[in-house]
Amino acid sequence: MEITLTIIFVLLGLAIGSFLNVCIDRLPAGRSLLSPPSHCDACQRRLSIKDLVPLLSYIWLRGRCRYCHAHIPLRSLWVEIASAGLVAFSYWHYGLGAAFVVTAFYSCLFLAILFIDWEHQLILNKVTYPAALLALVISFFHPPPGIIDISLPWPMVAAGLSGLTGSLLGGAIGFFFFLIPILISPQGMGWGDVKLAALIGLVTGFPGVFTALLIGIVIGGVYAIALLLLRKKGRKDVIPYGTFLAIGPIVTLFWGNDILGWYLAFF
Repeated sequence: MEITLTIIFVLLGLAIGSFLNVCIDRLPAGRSLLSPPSHCDACQRRLSIKDLVPLLSYIWLRGRCRYCHAHIPLRSLWVEIASAGLVAFSYWHYGLGAAFVVTAFYSCLFLAILFIDWEHQLILNKVTYPAALLALVISFFHPPPGIIDISLPWPMVAAGLSGLTGSLLGGAIGFFFFLIPILISPQGMGWGDVKLAALIGLVTGFPGVFTALLIGIVIGGVYAIALLLLRKKGRKDVIPYGTFLAIGPIVTLFWGNDILGWYLAFF
């Protein structure tokens, strides 16, 4: 039964990844997610169902359009694989329940943010604002996964307020943690990074926000240093910092308690 469900969630993740690719392609350009139907950006030919089977179509067509043979971005394949892995791993990690659904949703959300910023250097308000409101609603019914023990015998309202308070506190910490640097040095990062940090805090809550932001900052810093040492970027060049920040909450949703416990053990 568990193997069957895992396979089902892998397939579901592939389908979600296909939709995320549409979001990554269309949202930065301000295009509708619903119309026109899926088509080749090179020849504008409408794609058939056999062109849109997640993972298999890309492999069968060898990464090219069936009609004009234009290259299909490799990112399409990676997003589908990553989404499938995240959804299936969410089930494996949390089992069939609310934590699984919430974790899978947030993981796919940050996966889309990650690739949009990587390709376009944009963190879109049309993504972060609705996601922030939704995170507040979710936090009332389900505290941030992996951070607060929801098995405690609290009344529903008390648990909801606790989750909402933790989410708001995490959001405030994330916002002000990145607000101060941008006020000191506006060229260092964009306001999109500040809004993303606030969203990360709303999703991971308190104290998970510290783990999530630290992971993103460290990974982004290592990447920036590597580019400088390899002379591929200069000090004034822009890097897609939101891409690395988006990795932090994904890791925290799965291993936030373990990482925080390991860190606090030093004290």
